[in-house]
Amino acid sequence: MRQTGTHISRHGLDLQGIRNVSAAYWNLDTPALYEEAIRRSEGVLAEGGPLVVKTGQHTGRSASDKFTVKDAETESAIWWGKSNVAITPEAAAGLRAKVRAYLEGKEIFVQDLYGGADPANRVKVRVVTEFAWHSLFIRNLLVRPAAEDLPDFLPEFTIIDMPSLLADPAVDGTKSGTFIVVDFAAKTIVIGGTSYAGEIKKSVFTILNYLLPVKGVMPMHCSINVGKAGDSAVFFGLSGTGKTTLSADPERELIGDDEHGWSEHGVFNFEGGCYAKMIRLSPTAEPEIYSTTKRFGTVLENVVIDPVTRKLDLDDASLAENSRGAYPLDFIANASATGIAGHPKNIIMLTADAFGVLPPISRLSPEQAMYHFLSGYTAKVAGTEKGLGKEPQATFSTCFGAPFMPRHPTVYGNILKDKIARHGASCWLVNTGWTGGEYGTGSRMPIAVTRALLRAALDGSLNQVQFRIDPNFGFEVPVAVPGVPTEILDPRQTWADKAAYDAKAKHLVGLFIDNFAQFEAHVDDAIRSAAPKAA
Repeated sequence: MRQTGTHISRHGLDLQGIRNVSAAYWNLDTPALYEEAIRRSEGVLAEGGPLVVKTGQHTGRSASDKFTVKDAETESAIWWGKSNVAITPEAAAGLRAKVRAYLEGKEIFVQDLYGGADPANRVKVRVVTEFAWHSLFIRNLLVRPAAEDLPDFLPEFTIIDMPSLLADPAVDGTKSGTFIVVDFAAKTIVIGGTSYAGEIKKSVFTILNYLLPVKGVMPMHCSINVGKAGDSAVFFGLSGTGKTTLSADPERELIGDDEHGWSEHGVFNFEGGCYAKMIRLSPTAEPEIYSTTKRFGTVLENVVIDPVTRKLDLDDASLAENSRGAYPLDFIANASATGIAGHPKNIIMLTADAFGVLPPISRLSPEQAMYHFLSGYTAKVAGTEKGLGKEPQATFSTCFGAPFMPRHPTVYGNILKDKIARHGASCWLVNTGWTGGEYGTGSRMPIAVTRALLRAALDGSLNQVQFRIDPNFGFEVPVAVPGVPTEILDPRQTWADKAAYDAKAKHLVGLFIDNFAQFEAHVDDAIRSAAPKAA
């Protein structure tokens, strides 16, 4: 085995049962990984310096192809169901053996990294990849150890990512040729049959979401920023709701854009980079993120590029609606150097309500906050995913990240409720979706309005205005906010057809009630009473 790199761990690949590879490239830095990726025709260099790659068939996560090993420990610890599908230890071991056999004679890339900026709550992860660009991707996304720590790096978990290897469902117990298999006992995740690099990142999130609650640490699918007074703010939200965009605020320091923990000392980033949506990115509305598309070191997935001029077309969704950019956190000018901040003063839950029913901002009681956290609502529209029709479709992803939450949602909900109570955080529900009608009739909520309302929430001035009680959801809605058109604060008033609004609101309330039925037996009366009321 030829081993190359300036920082090779003395705890070798034999720990993971990896032997007889032709070459292992250890902890290569960005320029070296660029050279390898371009030499192997994995990507091309775009104007300004980013590496542009295509992920092929899979342009997003393969949620139905993810499995978790059910064994004596996980049988009672995992929330088994749609998001956490069981596989036997024997089937998982067979796939690991297949992966190791596939590696023999291959060149591979190894990165030793931390999941978590907080030394007390991080996990050491070794990521073994088939592609050089996947190695660069995860090097951008996780926390890099100091160079002097790499020779003695002993991984706690290993992720082996082999996109070109397909499973045989008849033999391996999978649903297709694609597989993501999590084995907490073996401390290994194997990935095959997909080139979508986000599977690697989310595997680390899954590991931390399993480990941290036992320590009383709240793992969160959120972005976080912090003001000059040290007041941190948490932004929960599913893909497309604005987590990355709204947390990239030039007036506030960015802690991170996607995955964090909340310990007894405060909040901390799980990552060392950002994974932002690129489609239709605006240089005026999102200048901080847009600037990363001109940087050497950024990896752009499924972004259309002119083959001659190498100019990018961020508005072209022909390769994917879910085009992405992966870049180090320090590419954002006001990003935190530590990835750590104090306890949050504000909790913001983002939703893109394509039905046009929810107000642009609402204040939540602690009980309502837990209700909406467990609900994890947004709505998707045509074009964002395969199979979506013309009408908006409600999506409820508990904890704003169900596919990555191994334990029962109420485990996370109860930790969050306790931390909100102990630290006195204000909670807000922010609708970045539609106003003046549902998708197809109304228009997208102006980002200037959303930013103005968020500024008022974060600086405390929003708590001083007059509020009304929303008749459908029971939360508090501001009546008037300086600098914001008053009519937009009451969604019913923005609809030309008030009866149509009432019917759509009744429909959405019913969807919430139906979805929450799965949690009612696991929460107390105070949480159940925070539900919207059917007319």
